[in-house]
Amino acid sequence: MIEIFPYSNIVTGILVLIVGFVFHWIAQLISFINWEFATKIGLQEKGMPKEFKVYEHAIAGADVLIGWIYGIAGVGLIANFPWSYKLLWFPGIILIYHGISVCLWMGNQKKIGQQLVSDNFKIIWSTINIITGVLAIITAWQIG
Repeated sequence: MIEIFPYSNIVTGILVLIVGFVFHWIAQLISFINWEFATKIGLQEKGMPKEFKVYEHAIAGADVLIGWIYGIAGVGLIANFPWSYKLLWFPGIILIYHGISVCLWMGNQKKIGQQLVSDNFKIIWSTINIITGVLAIITAWQIG
């Protein structure tokens, strides 16, 4: 196995745990179970139109169904289990998807006059997701 840099499995595992498991799975689980509480603690935007909430709640449910994989892949990478590199493809691809889709979704919101978050947040969140996703795919590619 060729490492892209020393301890890349640990760095990638930690990023997948933070960005994927904590910010996606745990935050979306809270949002899915109790939307009002999630809004109160800042996980969801205040003043969201009703039709956006329906979509966002559905996305939270989808994230909850798949996001547990982030935790298993992240812990597996830190422990350097060979199977975790194969499992890592899922978080890698999904995080890139999240980075692109959130940018487009928030851009479309802005076009109709419903900017719920700042452009800086959109750029930072998209970039973090895409970088983590690309690093995950590169790390997953390491094992042959």
